[in-house]
Amino acid sequence: MKKIFLYCLLFISTCAFAQNDVLRNKANQSADKIESKVIAWRRDFHEHPELGNNEFRTAGIIAKHLQSLGIEVKTGVAKTGVVGILRGGKPGPVVALRADMDALPVIERTPVPFASKVKAKYNGQEVGVMHACGHDSHVAILMGVAEILSSMKSDLAGTVKFIFQPAEEGAPVGEEGGAELMVKEGVMENPKVDAIFGLHISAQTEVGKIDYRPGGIYASVNDLKITVKGRSAHGASPWASIDPIVVSAQIINSLQTIISRNLNITENAGIVTIGAIHGGNRSNIIPEQVEMLGTIRALSLNDEKMLIERVRQVVTKTAEAAGATADVLIPYSSHYPITINDAALTEKMLPSLRKTAGAENVILIPPHTGAEDMSFFLQKAPGIYFNLGGMPKGQDPKTAPSHHTPDFYLDESGFKLGVKALTNLVLDYMGLAKKLSLSEKQKGLTIACH
Repeated sequence: MKKIFLYCLLFISTCAFAQNDVLRNKANQSADKIESKVIAWRRDFHEHPELGNNEFRTAGIIAKHLQSLGIEVKTGVAKTGVVGILRGGKPGPVVALRADMDALPVIERTPVPFASKVKAKYNGQEVGVMHACGHDSHVAILMGVAEILSSMKSDLAGTVKFIFQPAEEGAPVGEEGGAELMVKEGVMENPKVDAIFGLHISAQTEVGKIDYRPGGIYASVNDLKITVKGRSAHGASPWASIDPIVVSAQIINSLQTIISRNLNITENAGIVTIGAIHGGNRSNIIPEQVEMLGTIRALSLNDEKMLIERVRQVVTKTAEAAGATADVLIPYSSHYPITINDAALTEKMLPSLRKTAGAENVILIPPHTGAEDMSFFLQKAPGIYFNLGGMPKGQDPKTAPSHHTPDFYLDESGFKLGVKALTNLVLDYMGLAKKLSLSEKQKGLTIACH
C-alpha cells in the first residue's frame, strides 16, 4: 500500500511538471504572436508621455486593457496607479509583477516618428516630457504579460497581482508618490504578496540578454541639502566677511575624501556627489549664505549609515573651522532603500531566466549606483529585479545614449524577451510552489505509512 501511494504521488508530481512545460510553451508562443501589439502600445505611450502623479491617460489605457481581459482592476492607487488581480483556477501563491509608468522632464531628440512633442508644467516651469528611461516599454511589456496569463487563467496555480506604479522618478514637490505610497496604501496586501518580480530595460545591455545580481543590485539614495551661513561683505574687503563660497568650496573638496578614505571599496561602492550650488548675485558682493544640493548612494545599510554620518561631520566641522555654520538635511526630499534581490529566490529562479533567454545570455553583473523605488516592494516580499537588454546588437555600451538623456533609444526587438521572462517567472514560481507542496505531502505520507 505504501508503494502504491508513493507511485501515485510521483505520477502526480511528474504530470504537474509536464503541465508546467506545456504552459511555458503556450506562453512563449503567445509572446511571439503579440509582439507587434506590445511594440504598438509602447510607441503610443512614448508619443504621449506623462510626468509622475499625472499619468492619467496611461492609467486609463492600462485599466481598460486589464478590464477587457476579465482582470479585477483598482484605479487611483497612490494617485494614478493601477492594480490588477488575476485569480487562477487553482490554489497557489500570490505573485506580483511591477511596471513603472512615468516619464521625465526631458526634451526628446531621437529621430523616431513617434518621438514626444509633449510639454508640461514641472515644479512651476514648462518643460519637454520624454520617456527617457524606458518606463513606456515596462508598461507595454506588463500589459502583454497580463494578456498571456489571463488566457490561461484556469490553469494558473495561484494569483497574479499586476502593479502599474506612478512616479518612480519622484513625485512633484510637496506630493507623496511612487512605490512608497503604494506600499503605504496596502498594495502588497489583500491578497498578501508571496513574491514579486520586475524588470528594467537597459540601453547599455544588448538585446537578447538579461543582467541579474543577487543581493543589492541598485543603491540606496538619500538626497541632501547643505546651507552654509557666513557674513556678507564688499567683494573688495574679503577680510570683513566669513566667505560662504570659499567655505563651500572647501566642503566640496573634503566630501570627496569620504569615498576614498572612509569607504571600504573592496566590499562595496558608494557615491557622494554635489550636483548644484547657489550663492550670490554680483561679482563684487560676498553673499551671506550658499546652498548646495547633492546625493548619497550606498549598497549596504552600514555603509549608508556611515556615509550620512561622515557627510554631516565633514560639512559642519569644515564650516566651523572657518567661523561659519552649516545646516545639513539628509534626506532633503527623497530616500530610496537599497534594491535587494532575495538571494535564495534568485538561485531558485535563475533556471527559469536561463531557460527563457539561454544560459549564455543571463549575466551576473556588479551592482549599480543608480537607485530604484522597486526597493520598497522588495522590503515587503522576496523578489527579483533584473535588467532587460534594449541596446541594438553590436553597439558599444560606452557610446550608446544613456538613460535620462534626450537621445535615449531602445531596440524594440528586446521587448518580447521581457514578456517571456516575466510570464515564465510566474509560471515557474507557481510550479515550484506546487512541487514543494507535493514534497510536503509525500513526506507526510511516508511518515504515515511507517
